[in-house]
Amino acid sequence: MSSPRSRSVSGWVVLTFVCAAFWPARANTPAPANLPLAQILASMEHRNQMQREALRHYRAVRQYQVEYRGITTIEARMNVEFDYDAASGKSFRVVSQSGSKILSEKILKRAMESEIEASKDNGASALTPANYRFQLQGSESVDGRPAYVLSVEPLTGSKFLYRGRVWVDATDFAVAKVDAAPAKNPSFLISRTQIQYTYAKTGNFWLPQRSRSEARIRIGGTAVLTIDYGTYQVNWDKPHSGGAS
Repeated sequence: MSSPRSRSVSGWVVLTFVCAAFWPARANTPAPANLPLAQILASMEHRNQMQREALRHYRAVRQYQVEYRGITTIEARMNVEFDYDAASGKSFRVVSQSGSKILSEKILKRAMESEIEASKDNGASALTPANYRFQLQGSESVDGRPAYVLSVEPLTGSKFLYRGRVWVDATDFAVAKVDAAPAKNPSFLISRTQIQYTYAKTGNFWLPQRSRSEARIRIGGTAVLTIDYGTYQVNWDKPHSGGAS
């Protein structure tokens, strides 16, 4: 299955398909244990492996929105039923859509396609020393929970990687927040892209909560893609058909 990091890259990969259409908390909480970076990374990988093995399926209704503000303002919205199954992978079903049909087809639907593409090669997008150079910058609070702050620098210019900062929950060693830019500029017409992702705990699992990708267009204007991931149903009892599991 895809890891949360795999999903986090798909938002800005969509920018490669469209040139000019589109395309974050401190609190007084105890500091986490003073662990070395190597131990933090090893604990992250261990937790990711446990989640991959335990997370059989989940689903939610997502809300996608893209808005471009420049000479004119155009937008599109889409509600999508998302389903993941460890055996069959991901599937999307559009429930409703409104606004610009071009943006819906060329951006929102492409966002879904790029997420599937990223999930097919977890190794290429995994948040591991094979893909990134890490530095431990300290600790902060995310939604009242202590977290380690890591700077990440990609080792290659892959479209699935990013550079920036990652907040890792100090108790569960799960990624809680990402603030980054793509390792590779999606288009020469894009001057800057900034991506923010937040994750939340559902039961024992950490899953995407919200993403926001903002792109500044060289010819003028700003485009923003947001995804609200909805309320998850996790590891429910799926119905059986014809004896097949």
